[in-house]
Amino acid sequence: MSIKSSNTVWHPTVITRQDRENLNGHQSLILWFTGLSGSGKSTMMHAVEELLHQKGMRTFTLDGDNVRHGLCADLGFSEKDRQENIRRIGEVTKLCTEAGLIVLAAFISPFIRDRQRVRNLASPGDFLEIYCRCSLDVCETRDTKGLYRRARAGEIKDFTGISSPYEEPVQPELILETGVASIAQCAQQVVDMVMQRALLYQSESFDK
Repeated sequence: MSIKSSNTVWHPTVITRQDRENLNGHQSLILWFTGLSGSGKSTMMHAVEELLHQKGMRTFTLDGDNVRHGLCADLGFSEKDRQENIRRIGEVTKLCTEAGLIVLAAFISPFIRDRQRVRNLASPGDFLEIYCRCSLDVCETRDTKGLYRRARAGEIKDFTGISSPYEEPVQPELILETGVASIAQCAQQVVDMVMQRALLYQSESFDK
């Protein structure tokens, strides 16, 4: 997105992202959890963060519902608003990587093009798309908030999986079978992927 003011000039920082990564001892990453409502995105995100925190990694989480209480409180769930919601979150995740953090983001983010825009914002290798794959039937049985029931009754418009489509990732970095596998099993898969990349980063740093 182009800026509206021609008087706005980018100001470079003194402390770089690499400086922060070196201080933290690990690479910045974006762990983007996508899937239907009820597929376990937020639960998985927090389980993974807890494990990474125990390993001494610096993390931050962004949850879809929480963000809509502040940064995106002015947005609804139309296709246009969903696009803007993900655009804003993409910019926040980019800032988090510059801060040297592993940012975990849990958003339905139903459209491929919007997830691709976030990937394009990130540096190569920074954006790890994690698909929490779970059937609609199972997601509906987990309907603790009653959202699917209300969507089926026509009380909620543009509800993903019911009246609005969900476009599955084509080539995600990781697929978690959250409909059948345990939270612990899935969380460990994510942590293993992160550790492989973190160790690779450390090895490259040591070789310099």
